[in-house]
Amino acid sequence: MPITTNVPQRMDRLPWARWHWLVVGALGITWLLDGLEVSIVASLGPMLTHPDTLHLTQSEVGLTASAYLAGSVLGAFVFSYLTDRQGRKKWFMITLALYLTATVLTAFSWDLMSFLFFRFLTGAGIGGEYAAINSAIDELIPARNRGHTDLAINGTWWLGTAAGALVTLLLLNPTIFPESIGWRLCFVLGAVLGVAIILVRRFIPESPRWLMTHGRISEAEAVVSQIEREVALDRGLSLADPQGTMTVHAYPPATIATVARELFQSYPRRTVLGIGLMITQSFMYNAVSFTYPLLLTYYYAVPSADVGLYILPFALGNFLGPLLLGRLFDTVGRKPMISLTYGISGILLGLTGYLFWTGSLTLTAHMLWWSSIFFFASAGASAAYLTVSEVFPMEIRAMAIAFFFIVAQGAGVAAPWLYGMLIETSVTSVFYGYLVAGGLMLFGAAIELWLGINAEGKSLEQLATPLSVRSSPEVPTRSD
Repeated sequence: MPITTNVPQRMDRLPWARWHWLVVGALGITWLLDGLEVSIVASLGPMLTHPDTLHLTQSEVGLTASAYLAGSVLGAFVFSYLTDRQGRKKWFMITLALYLTATVLTAFSWDLMSFLFFRFLTGAGIGGEYAAINSAIDELIPARNRGHTDLAINGTWWLGTAAGALVTLLLLNPTIFPESIGWRLCFVLGAVLGVAIILVRRFIPESPRWLMTHGRISEAEAVVSQIEREVALDRGLSLADPQGTMTVHAYPPATIATVARELFQSYPRRTVLGIGLMITQSFMYNAVSFTYPLLLTYYYAVPSADVGLYILPFALGNFLGPLLLGRLFDTVGRKPMISLTYGISGILLGLTGYLFWTGSLTLTAHMLWWSSIFFFASAGASAAYLTVSEVFPMEIRAMAIAFFFIVAQGAGVAAPWLYGMLIETSVTSVFYGYLVAGGLMLFGAAIELWLGINAEGKSLEQLATPLSVRSSPEVPTRSD
């Protein structure tokens, strides 16, 4: 029996309050944890080649990054399916627990294969987190705040990177901790942060939008009523009346076939857009960020224990980009800002590669160029994740996010290994590699100009009608 409800309208008309900050803190921490992971492993990569640690080669260090990315692909696929069927809250708790367990186990690795396996499991936890968390955040944050909130949250990846760099400065200093112990402590400390977040996440409710589209209207309205009471008490005001309603029909759980139909029949242009944005930014980031410390030690003779110090300005540029440019994605608009940030970063990357090839860069100058490149690239990449999370129907949101994440990581999974070999080969090889990555970012800018969506300020239901709201859910909606 069809049921009329105004749950989405009630959520979108809420003023910003402490409750929203709780959501941002408890769920947005995912990106910080991933940044922490990547930074720690990248910083200790050169040290893992030493005899007192795992004694890996440079290319094996790149392979460990690829194992992490491969795990994230599998985790995104499996856990997104379960998230769309069983709810956001259950699986953003389980995936975080998997991440924590695998991170602790990584600290006890004894050789290359054990390290690869535990990194694979850690990636699986993070991959599952991406799907569950991005779904929940979009569904809990008001439409007018969704753009810059998502970008700021995604930018915290680089706060994690900075934190990881600082941790490694202490723990990878051989005068403080022996090499055989320090790298293991890095992983233990990363897990400690996640334990605290599990305690906070208990207070985040299930997404009322998810409950609504799965026929659990009374539960959805109860959750919204509780949120409204907290927000009204916090802000000390009476909430405005919601405008509009929608009618929800009974709809069976979404399947892989449902996702395929919606992506390739209902929204083919959006699918091409998402694939283009995600592949181009993923290849660039996976190529550069995972091998950045190797370049520092190989070409600039930076000591392994000091690598974290040089990651800080790189991380700062990446964090400030989404933070300072984020509101423009809600005011100027998604389409012009995504194309602009992709284009500028691609041009700057190619130019930096040329200057590096000609020997014109000092270490300090190289740091400044990297910070400038990724100030723009980080904002664009964060907006790519925002795009694929907001333009598909509610019932397949997690699986849609996972699809694009898998495509992106699959395209970039070999990039750390490939660029590790380029660094070992010659300066010219590195230059060509960066030209390719920069060219891909320019291609991403062109795709956004062609297919971009003006999603700023629009509710999720306006952007993509939920399957449970359609009069005939099995008939594709041509809304591209």
